[in-house]
Amino acid sequence: MKQFSAYIAVAIMLFIAGPVIAEEKTAPVRMGAGAMTFDTVPGWGLDEDGKSVLGPTHGAVVIDNDGNIYTSAQIGVFVFTPDGKVIRRFVGDEYSNIHDMEIREEEGVEYIYGARNVDAEGIKFNAQTGDIVLKLPFPEESGLALKKFSPTAITVAPNGDIILSDGYASNHIFKFDKTGKYLMHFGTKGNELKQFNTAHGMTLDTRYNPPRLLICDRNHEPKGRLLHYDLDGNYIDEVVTGLGMPTSVSVQGDFVSVPDLKGRVVILDKTNTIIAVLGHNPDAKAGRSFNVPQKDWVEGLFSGTHGSYWDKDGNLYVQDWNTSGRIMKLVRVN
Repeated sequence: MKQFSAYIAVAIMLFIAGPVIAEEKTAPVRMGAGAMTFDTVPGWGLDEDGKSVLGPTHGAVVIDNDGNIYTSAQIGVFVFTPDGKVIRRFVGDEYSNIHDMEIREEEGVEYIYGARNVDAEGIKFNAQTGDIVLKLPFPEESGLALKKFSPTAITVAPNGDIILSDGYASNHIFKFDKTGKYLMHFGTKGNELKQFNTAHGMTLDTRYNPPRLLICDRNHEPKGRLLHYDLDGNYIDEVVTGLGMPTSVSVQGDFVSVPDLKGRVVILDKTNTIIAVLGHNPDAKAGRSFNVPQKDWVEGLFSGTHGSYWDKDGNLYVQDWNTSGRIMKLVRVN
């Protein structure tokens, strides 16, 4: 009888309290078109409490041979597994403010190359241990009397030459050999055909043989554009214009992902035709905005889109320029 009475008491309490409602979970958002269709992965990379672990982000994304994802934040570099768990990090003064990254295997060892805008240098460090093996300060031997040096992009030629763009200052692009010896520079600031107005992002365009430099001229007027240069700094052509504010480029096979600071990622094919637009933010105040706290993030809508990278399965990882630190995984839909 006592057991029966207990059941009655519980039933009365549930009736008074009303139905139990499960915590609502964020649903994936589908975006893109055709072969470039993706689903978001809600909560990817967040901690057990659903909070970002990164702090402010103004950086890049790369992926190593094991499929681990590296993203740079203001305080350093965080390494995630494909399911969004942090497995190591490199933080502190030597790893802070890495605005752009490339990853490269050399003699069986993977290295991260970084452009540090605030700290006025390029660096190279071991992707597993964090050991810094090379630093690239402003090359005085260039003969340039620059008052400011603020690198925004870095990439590496097949022979190991390092190309570093001074995108937030002179807009010169510097070339070093693999030991860090200055070789040459090209480019200057302006809005003419062969000038850069914020040479913000850059990578090796492996869709061509020989590979070319693919450069984001973010603030070129009237609209942002991508350019091709050869590895000796000779202009080839304009790739595409009218991109808003292209911040970086990542190549996989015939495809290129181009984050746009105004809040979207554009996908180009081998002909450099736009075939998909991802995460477009229709709110002009939210697009191109650093100050969107995590509580105001909207699944499937980007804000200050800054870095991206493809994994071996064609999934994309995208970083926003963001006060709370935002990185997103987009799973390719077959």
